[in-house]
Amino acid sequence: MSYNRIFLIGNAGTDPEMRYTPNGNAVTSFRLAVSRRFGGGEGGGEQREETEWFTVQCWDRQAESVNQYLTKGKKVFVEGRFRSRSFTGNDGTPRTVNEVADSRVLFLDRAGQPQNAESDGPQQQAGEQADRPAQSPRRRVGGTAGAAGGGKANGDDVEELPW
Repeated sequence: MSYNRIFLIGNAGTDPEMRYTPNGNAVTSFRLAVSRRFGGGEGGGEQREETEWFTVQCWDRQAESVNQYLTKGKKVFVEGRFRSRSFTGNDGTPRTVNEVADSRVLFLDRAGQPQNAESDGPQQQAGEQADRPAQSPRRRVGGTAGAAGGGKANGDDVEELPW
């Protein structure tokens, strides 16, 4: 058995671009920057940052929602199938692209906040109304529905999240 799944949290590096296949299916893609900071520990060394870039591809209703609500700089959670491909650029140099296909996107920035504001967790899934009140992430705990902290879900439908 094989399993190919990747989970990323990062910032949209480009505005989404939507197009349609000849069959009429919507496809949206955007670039995602995932950064990590390291160094600068006890030794007082210089703190450095490293950024990995991914091309994210969404289909159908998810594609339409991402195209409508996502803008460059917004923080998102992305889940999908990872693939990497290599090609030769126009200048003759070999290049590698990291792609996340068949993606599910959750918006992490709160609606109405400035794009550079920090957020404390997933607030909206692509496709939810921008003016709708934000909900906290939920997951299944021990076979019963519960909030992210293990509390009661108040009878709401529960979406299973990876954390």
